[in-house]
Amino acid sequence: MKPGGQGDVTLPATAVTLGAHGVLIIGKSGSGKSALALALMAFGAQLIADDQVTLNLQDGMLFARRPATLPPLIEARGIGLLPVDAHPGASVLVGVDMDRAPPRRLPSPCHIDILGVSLPLLAGQVGAHLAPSLIHILTTGHVPHHD
Repeated sequence: MKPGGQGDVTLPATAVTLGAHGVLIIGKSGSGKSALALALMAFGAQLIADDQVTLNLQDGMLFARRPATLPPLIEARGIGLLPVDAHPGASVLVGVDMDRAPPRRLPSPCHIDILGVSLPLLAGQVGAHLAPSLIHILTTGHVPHHD
């Protein structure tokens, strides 16, 4: 993580939003962050930022935005950089780790700590239902839990 401003942190990540809620997508280069963002955009989500995301705290929640130096583009691997009408930012409801496979059918809750906020974190290697599941989460505002 590198500082972006007072209280800000900039991560190598991608973020999209749908309505009032956003998702932060993390993972190694080539892990599918941009591909997942494009799939979410096909369902109506808007890109906040691709490749780098600046986060800060607003009203106790993580708020994601595009760094000022980053153009409003998304990479479509093998196709090129696509211009987008980027959203200015949103509160992050959930994170997805594209490098992580779920350990079982109903995984235990997982979180990542960013700026003192415990963000629910989903495994990114779950299959073709990931994007539709995230759209449901963003639309309802409810992150799955397991008892």
